[in-house]
Amino acid sequence: MRGTIRLFSMAACLGGALAAAPARAAECGGLAGLKIEAVNLLSAVEVPAAGDLPAHCRVLGYVRPAVNFEVRLPLAGWNGKFYETGCGGFCGTLASDAPGFTNAMNHGLRRGYAVSTMDSGHWGTGSADGRWAASDLVARMDWGQRAVTETARASKVLIRAFYGRDQQKSYFAGCSTGGRMAAMEALRYPKDFDGIISGAPALDYTGLVATAFAWVTKANTGPDGAAVFPGSKVKLVADAVAEACGGEDGRRTGLIGDPRQCGFKPASLRCTGAPGAECLSEAEIGVLEKWYAGPTDAAGRRLYPGGIPLGSEPHWPRWLTGLGNAPPILPLFAGDFLRYMAFQPSPGPAYRVTDYDFEADPARLASQAQVYNAATFDPASGAVRPAADLAGFRSAGGKLLLYHGWSDPLVTPFLTVAFYEALAKGAGGLGALRDTARLFLVPGMDHCGIGTDGPGIADTGIDPLTALERWVEAGQAPDALVATKRDAAGAPLWSRPVCAYPQVARGEAGACAEP
Repeated sequence: MRGTIRLFSMAACLGGALAAAPARAAECGGLAGLKIEAVNLLSAVEVPAAGDLPAHCRVLGYVRPAVNFEVRLPLAGWNGKFYETGCGGFCGTLASDAPGFTNAMNHGLRRGYAVSTMDSGHWGTGSADGRWAASDLVARMDWGQRAVTETARASKVLIRAFYGRDQQKSYFAGCSTGGRMAAMEALRYPKDFDGIISGAPALDYTGLVATAFAWVTKANTGPDGAAVFPGSKVKLVADAVAEACGGEDGRRTGLIGDPRQCGFKPASLRCTGAPGAECLSEAEIGVLEKWYAGPTDAAGRRLYPGGIPLGSEPHWPRWLTGLGNAPPILPLFAGDFLRYMAFQPSPGPAYRVTDYDFEADPARLASQAQVYNAATFDPASGAVRPAADLAGFRSAGGKLLLYHGWSDPLVTPFLTVAFYEALAKGAGGLGALRDTARLFLVPGMDHCGIGTDGPGIADTGIDPLTALERWVEAGQAPDALVATKRDAAGAPLWSRPVCAYPQVARGEAGACAEP
């Protein structure tokens, strides 16, 4: 390794003088020659400060065979901690400069963290490209379980080499697939991180992206292959749901506090005369009834918990009905997942989402469920089964902060609630679980806060990292997160507390209380 290695072993004797010591123990460029087991380092270069990002050492490499990663190490002002982020969809790119908070390692870099992210172990043309998995079982395992823990291992070696000491605390944050990765870390690799943020986690990937997504897609596919429910009627439904279920606050803001308490029926919008823009046809009502109910088999047995949540309608154009000339995203994920990822062997490119058999195919997902799922819904019992319990994470002192938007029409929130309750059962009750894990359900929030044109907040409208830091480092467990809605210029429109489940905000002061 090139450069001068500075000794930190005298720290105990030097006391306060340590703070004045140089921040780095090694030159950045020398890190490229570091030897790490099963890792190839490609480059290490200093990057000057730009915009709101500090100057840092940028290290590129891969964990064999193909988990590409990037590590960014502040050249000065390191806070002594490590922050790793996940990726979304099927991943496949090294999204090092992702904006905002969701799966964005620069969120940590701005706060002085040494940070890293990875591509999950393969290359793809977009987050809905699943072709890499067609015949590559190693890549499936990397994406399912291995990429995060191996990137953490390599990142920590680089931190130690660069700064001459280990990080004081380690954190992971991810949303969607990144949220599944986060839960998987807590369950299967409980000593990797002191604190974990799991947002909108796609926990049961096979049940969600195969069964539930196929149900949504097939329900809206007519005999001619065209969509039955038109995007032009989304606002009609959204307004009716807000009026029926939001109460005074919901009618004003469009927010629905808990869609499980909403009794809206699509048939209330049935056309009584000629079909038109301000009412729903029988076929359109049939689509919505299936969407809101969720998938079942021929005997009526539930195949995945819950359907599309009431109150999510403002976000349907992106995910379910299409946005302008852009097709809806949900069927794209369903298509490649079913063709290349869900089954072994894969059926290949000729497979159509409408080929999915709700009687036979859910059972065929079992082998890949063991690879991908942090939790799996069991139709026979109606129970959600976590991939492991939190005992190891709890004994290691770890803290898990989960959040999910109540208005998420892609990774619907109901399984996350069931997962949390299953963890509570294993921990001896909700009271015991709250010492280790807390769940926050955010009214109006789209999938990972991506959609900001509706009534809900963006991904930066809450600050789970600060809450987690206080919990891990000061023992201050978060009873609530503050959600803030901002306009296009960044000015706040409103703020309100989001209470730790099962509590909800009550009264004008928004105090957290039992429902």
